Amino acid sequence: MQLTPLPAFNDNYLWLWHNHTHAVVVDPGDGEVVLQALQRTQLQLQAILVTHHHADHTGGVDMLRNATQATVYGPAGEAIPGPFVPVSGGDAFDWQGHRIEVIDVPGHTAGHIAYFVPAAHTTPLLFCGDTLFSGGCGRLFEGTAAQMLDSLDRLAALPGNTQVCCAHEYTLSNLRFAMAVEPHNAELLAYHALCQRLRAQDQPTLPSTLAQELAINPFMRSRQASVVQAVTQRYPQALDEVAVFAQLREWKNKF
Repeated sequence: MQLTPLPAFNDNYLWLWHNHTHAVVVDPGDGEVVLQALQRTQLQLQAILVTHHHADHTGGVDMLRNATQATVYGPAGEAIPGPFVPVSGGDAFDWQGHRIEVIDVPGHTAGHIAYFVPAAHTTPLLFCGDTLFSGGCGRLFEGTAAQMLDSLDRLAALPGNTQVCCAHEYTLSNLRFAMAVEPHNAELLAYHALCQRLRAQDQPTLPSTLAQELAINPFMRSRQASVVQAVTQRYPQALDEVAVFAQLREWKNKF
């Protein structure tokens, strides 16, 4: 199995996962980018996985469905270009012998889902859309801080070697904020240096791993004493873990 991030727009990644014959694409906001990749690699697209309804994740769905007759899977609670197979947390389906599990992760949008592949060749895969970024998390456009915290807790429970396939190349800007929160986090500083080198070579910083995010991502570490202290120094009204998370997100919004 091979995993390829397809750059689109300014900073999106459309994830192409394939066995050198058949392919899945995740969050195809730009159908033309995917069709060009399929033509280059002579792959047959069989499935389209959509995490949430935003146009930069769904804009190419109709084009790809019409061109390839691929089956579209999407969140049951959101308006995805149809027809599609509605799925929600606890559901699972098979593709080419691989079990794909659905996790509810509301917060960025009300019905956002993630796809987890526990036995994806060498390591598990997580396609998390705009819920979890390397060094950050999605803005709370439709959900609440409590929902997003709970969603990240669900992802944090997955195996540490899970490859985290985020939908945007936001890593360096996220890490600048993370270093403002935890300036003495040695793993964070080392990871920032690595990501700077990758971007200088025009290479993606993704996928990350769940273990990496638990070590450097302030939104995955919002209960850690160092993060709590940083937040409450700025926002003394943050008196519980949800309030700390909410103020951390607000701090990032204004950073």
